[in-house]
Amino acid sequence: MEIAVGRSFQVLTLLSGSSFHGKSIRRTCVKGFNSTRARKGHSLTPPVQAHQRPTWLPGLDPPPHLDGTLAGDFGFDPLGLGEDPESLKWYVQAELVHARFAMAGVAGILLTDLLRVTRIRDLPVWYEAGATKFNFASTTTLLIIQLLLMGFVETKRYMDFLHPGSQAKPGSFFGLEAALEGLEPGYPGGPLLNPLGIGKDIKNAKDWKLKEIKNGRLAMVAMLGIFVQASVTHVGPIDNLIDHLSNPWHKTILQTIAASSS
Repeated sequence: MEIAVGRSFQVLTLLSGSSFHGKSIRRTCVKGFNSTRARKGHSLTPPVQAHQRPTWLPGLDPPPHLDGTLAGDFGFDPLGLGEDPESLKWYVQAELVHARFAMAGVAGILLTDLLRVTRIRDLPVWYEAGATKFNFASTTTLLIIQLLLMGFVETKRYMDFLHPGSQAKPGSFFGLEAALEGLEPGYPGGPLLNPLGIGKDIKNAKDWKLKEIKNGRLAMVAMLGIFVQASVTHVGPIDNLIDHLSNPWHKTILQTIAASSS
């Protein structure tokens, strides 16, 4: 009975605003309510509040293995892929590489498409660029060179992931180690790859890491959008933008998809 009455008074005082009587009643009710809980053996300690750091879904408690120390960690791991610490380290590096390739890809596609549409340069649309024949070398030669160069760089990156700092030792890169001095795995430095000296203190460069991974994730989503629009409309992104701006209310993504499916 005491608990029921106490709860009723609490509701009434919350609804009564900030009047003097409401405050006095609320103090009396809370005191009586707490004493009742104490007599029944309940703890008077207030419940622990949920984790206050930003999460991908507001109010969501992040999983224990994502404690907010990683750049761009917003507690997103619905499949629990990062529960193993070693796997999590690899996923972090894999995301970095994909993000950087996506940023380079989006910038390259938009720039070349802009040059093509404005007729500044006679360039193919981006999804046909791979079939372009070059006079200075055959396609097979270019493919072999690309495989050798990228294979070498990716092997060095993987070895640095397995043994951090091993690829910066003297003699490990034709005497160019100082020019490519790594800051930590996944973050190369030196005057060649970091000429502006941005984030040289990589251990404390949390803002730079966060900005990079946010832009990288946005670029990955943008690349997915570019793939889809090319498949549906068979033109480049700049062409799509011009077409949309010519009639914004009737040339949208929904109408384009509906027209392509009909």
